Amino acid sequence: MKKIVIIVVVILAVAGIVALTIVRAQSGYTKVLTGKVVRANLVAVVSGTGQIKPKTYVNVGATAFGRITHLYVKEGDHVKKGQVLATVESIQPEANVDAQKAAIDAAKTDISSYIAAEKTAEANVEHSKADLEQKKLDYDRYTALYAEKLVSKADFDAKKAAYDTDVATLNQSNAALVQAKAQTDSARGHLGTQVATLRFNEDALNKTVSVAPFDALVTNLPVREGETVVVGIQNAEGSTLMTLADMSIITAEVKVDETDIVNVSLGQEADVSVDALPGKVFKGHVTEVGDQALLRSTGVATSQSTSGTEEAKDFKVVVTLDRAYDELKPGLSSTAKITTASRPNTLSIPIQALTMRPPEPSTEKAHVQPVSATKAAAPDAEKVQGVFVMRPDKNGKLRAHFVPITTGITGSTDIEVTSGLKEGDEIVTGTYRILRNLKDDSLVKRDTTPPTVNKEDSDSSSSS
Repeated sequence: MKKIVIIVVVILAVAGIVALTIVRAQSGYTKVLTGKVVRANLVAVVSGTGQIKPKTYVNVGATAFGRITHLYVKEGDHVKKGQVLATVESIQPEANVDAQKAAIDAAKTDISSYIAAEKTAEANVEHSKADLEQKKLDYDRYTALYAEKLVSKADFDAKKAAYDTDVATLNQSNAALVQAKAQTDSARGHLGTQVATLRFNEDALNKTVSVAPFDALVTNLPVREGETVVVGIQNAEGSTLMTLADMSIITAEVKVDETDIVNVSLGQEADVSVDALPGKVFKGHVTEVGDQALLRSTGVATSQSTSGTEEAKDFKVVVTLDRAYDELKPGLSSTAKITTASRPNTLSIPIQALTMRPPEPSTEKAHVQPVSATKAAAPDAEKVQGVFVMRPDKNGKLRAHFVPITTGITGSTDIEVTSGLKEGDEIVTGTYRILRNLKDDSLVKRDTTPPTVNKEDSDSSSSS
């Protein structure tokens, strides 16, 4: 029994010595999570939420006052260009058209009679010319005979009177011809007026029939057969028959945070997802980037807001899908993930490894102010971004050295390194609490225990 007790005591003593040795060996070390600088394909993505919208849509308004006699479509129907959508009662416009057509027929008859009178006047002119020519020959002959005293003065005077009468008759016939032509031209002018009035009446009749201006989808139908519609202000009650959307070109109109909009430009590729169609991704490109900031709470442009309250702002971005999809409907909630930059096979590190530290003081100023005081006084704007690189010292112990780096694009979990590191470097990646307090040249050791995730550790290390 005594031997057993001695053996137990010896074992406990050895275990205590081993534990004490381990504790002493680990004293002064900071356990850290580590990672490697690797090459990866990085993609920078900006997200925005909004809704599906057709590129072109119109409100088909009432163009005539009256009762709806027929509705040929219902909400959700696909219509073709020129297809009849609805008709409004047209008794009065039809009567006006018929009356005007009758007036035009009467005007054409009048023109025909005036043309006949014109031809009669032309025949009278020709007859008067022939008579005048005969009378002139007689007058000229009697003038010569009278000069030779071969005819009496009475006969000469008779021939002269006949000639003068035919001259007057020709002038009268010419005047009648001019009058007949004027009457014909006036009748043609009245006919033109009647034709113009007919076009006006026909237009009024055509406006009682609404047709589709393009191939479209009926997205809204606020009226029913039998209701009375009026020509009025757009979107006023009773003035809009229906809304048509051209679904041949579909867009996703989304709002992007003001901090991300500077990275968005025309032509960038985007993946659009729709809440109603989980698992499906629609390809598109950025076709419009808004210049006006929109208040997130109201959606009103800042230039139109009278409030001076500082609040988060968004910018409108339009993504046009590469092709049309029958399953997409206007108004569906959507999310667009816009690829703003990509770097294939580039050096990258986890975002959480990035931290900020005050710059090292120059040697000239070192004797004036202690390093600790200089670091404490350095404002955030002057801090240097970098990472802690693990390197063994001359005794083989691992130490964390702060290395300034420059970065490029930011992916979902990693960030591009453009200078300061090389592939394969081992860096400290966490936790956030340790990185926030870690000093340059600190003794460290790798912590293989999975860290406990809490809110503080999940924050971005760039806040340190």
